[in-house]
Amino acid sequence: MKLLLLGGAVLGTAVIAGAVAWSMFGMGKAVAAEGSAHDFDFISIDGEPLPLKQYAGKAVLLVNTASKCGFTPQYEGLETLSKTYADKGLVVLGVPSNDFGGQEPGTEAEIKEFCEVNFNINFPMTAKVATKGDEVHPFYAWVRAETGSGPKWNFHKYLIAPDGKLIGSFPSNVKPMSGQLTKAIEKTLP
Repeated sequence: MKLLLLGGAVLGTAVIAGAVAWSMFGMGKAVAAEGSAHDFDFISIDGEPLPLKQYAGKAVLLVNTASKCGFTPQYEGLETLSKTYADKGLVVLGVPSNDFGGQEPGTEAEIKEFCEVNFNINFPMTAKVATKGDEVHPFYAWVRAETGSGPKWNFHKYLIAPDGKLIGSFPSNVKPMSGQLTKAIEKTLP
């Protein structure tokens, strides 16, 4: 397999092959991305490996988060989503990032404590990553390569099907418990 260096991240050509293959990517619209989210690994907020392939067979709502943002109260809705749909096959995955307005300046320990103390978060979270720029995490490079767009602000949500396909994107202003998002999740559950 050939490899390509993109924004500091190595991606397989199967992941970035072809023209941008997407339709109506944006506010909750379906997308058709090449490759699979299961091809990517994160590090957990506790420093342990967190491969997305461990969620094969489940729907995943991956959300870039920040502790000092006007959208930070969405943590409450994300936890509600997690509790409501976990038994039906949904994993909410928080991905802290300091890319937008410097609104996630803390360490992983500080982020974890903030989320537990203020929102009683029990869903998995990753270590802090870049969603754009030279240090972009490979997952977000894949999203950009396949859709032509990435998160525009904190609390952007990506819905991933049980087979790892990226099927939906929801901007920050779409609240976690909104009908728009919960209907999409219900259609995606295994």
